[in-house]
Amino acid sequence: MKLHWSPSSPFVRKVMVCAHALGIDDRIACERSPVGPARLNDAVMADNPLNKIPTLITEQGMALYDSRAICEYLDDLAGGAILFPAAGPERWQALAWQCLADGLIDVAVLRRDEYYRGEGHRSPAHYHAFKTKMAAALDAMEAAVPALERGGLTIGTISIGVALAYLDFRPPGEEWRDGRLALANWEAEFARQPAMLAAPFPDEGGAPKQFPFYKIE
Repeated sequence: MKLHWSPSSPFVRKVMVCAHALGIDDRIACERSPVGPARLNDAVMADNPLNKIPTLITEQGMALYDSRAICEYLDDLAGGAILFPAAGPERWQALAWQCLADGLIDVAVLRRDEYYRGEGHRSPAHYHAFKTKMAAALDAMEAAVPALERGGLTIGTISIGVALAYLDFRPPGEEWRDGRLALANWEAEFARQPAMLAAPFPDEGGAPKQFPFYKIE
């Protein structure tokens, strides 16, 4: 299989963590594929008209895109019902956590993009809304820690672990751990999962941050 890939994409990392957890990472060839809102990549667009990563080309030549579909496909390929519970409350909880984590990443990206619009172009109302949504999502994760601790390794816990790591990789301007001790402790433990260690962001492990902190009051 071929994966259109970037080492800094949180959604690509989620796919690769799942692949390592499932033991099928050796079946995926990662192809460096730079893309952006205004950076079109012909190779990516040939497989995904939305010009987004991750995009997976299966062994049968089918193109799959969006990390949610790709991760579920990999789970099925590895035998099914491994990271995605088969049915019942456990499945819906894992999927809900995945959506919460993915949404947190989406809002963090929107918030950063709003900041980089520069003075005179930013919308303070939008920026405040993004910041408020991020805090609310993190508070919901803090409240869910007892369930996360019981949840084991699923698409839900992987998604939350990757989302929290992304907030360290692309800092949002305040410390997400403040006032969320249970979530901070859970993340520190979950970050030691072998699959998480096997697919890190490129500057994890104490290296300098690549982007500055940003804050608008």
